[in-house]
Amino acid sequence: MSADPGPVDQVPAAAGDPTHAGTIAIVGKPNVGKSTLLNRMVGAKVSITSSRPQTTRHRLRGILTQGSTQFVFVDTPGFQERHGGALNRALNRAVQRAFDEVDLVLLVVAAGQFNEDDERVLRELPAGLARVVVVNKSDRLKTAEGMLPFLQAMGTRVPGAEIVPVSANSGRNVPRLLEVIAPMLPAQPFLYDADDITDRDERFLASEAIREKLFRSMGDEVPYGSVVTIESFQMDGALRRIHANVHVEKESHKAMIVGADGERMKAIASAARHDLERLFGGKVHLEVWVKTRRGWSASAADLKRFGFEA
Repeated sequence: MSADPGPVDQVPAAAGDPTHAGTIAIVGKPNVGKSTLLNRMVGAKVSITSSRPQTTRHRLRGILTQGSTQFVFVDTPGFQERHGGALNRALNRAVQRAFDEVDLVLLVVAAGQFNEDDERVLRELPAGLARVVVVNKSDRLKTAEGMLPFLQAMGTRVPGAEIVPVSANSGRNVPRLLEVIAPMLPAQPFLYDADDITDRDERFLASEAIREKLFRSMGDEVPYGSVVTIESFQMDGALRRIHANVHVEKESHKAMIVGADGERMKAIASAARHDLERLFGGKVHLEVWVKTRRGWSASAADLKRFGFEA
């Protein structure tokens, strides 16, 4: 795992200030940096990242409280067209349902790149839902002359939307993005405790850490056909004892993940354990087993069992 994103500057609340809180969906095609942006805004790695499609599979909320404003960011799967079947449909439903409960949308695009995949995401946004266009990876365009035509083109494609170029990797201009979002949130009490950073529990975060290492270690086919479950999660004093299963659809995939003498699986588990110790701030004992479950990604019952939205 890369170094944790640094926190954005915290602004204390002034006495008597009304509180504002709102939910913001982060949407875009796969691999435009949605999860990296979420982690950067929250100031902690709560959402896994990799260059593989379909890294994000579940809606996850990352929470940032700054002074009298609470931002609740919803990381969504990228709209999926590469694979068909039940899993693909479940991921796309997760994106659609996110729109029903948010106050505004961050449409994330990569600087200098806008293709049919981006256009499809834009078409899916409900009419009337407030939106901000986030031009990520803006540091790839080194000059204003290179960036300005793209920003102008986005202004034409999404009329009336605020357009903010950022770099999620470096954090450049992310504070400005928060400044743009804040006045768009409704005046209401905080939705979560002020020190919360996510709505997910440690079991979920543990399964995601393992899946991230799996995605980073394997080729495209294996991660798509894999899912991680936590069989037990127990506290032994300050030590967390975690037993997890990686479910794959083919025996050949199981052999690839385990590797010769189990070395690849040991490396995946070791990397995940180090990340979890940093995230949880304590020692972790992690055991991971690989099991074959044929056809799980096409089974509505298995998708429900593994936590995907019906």
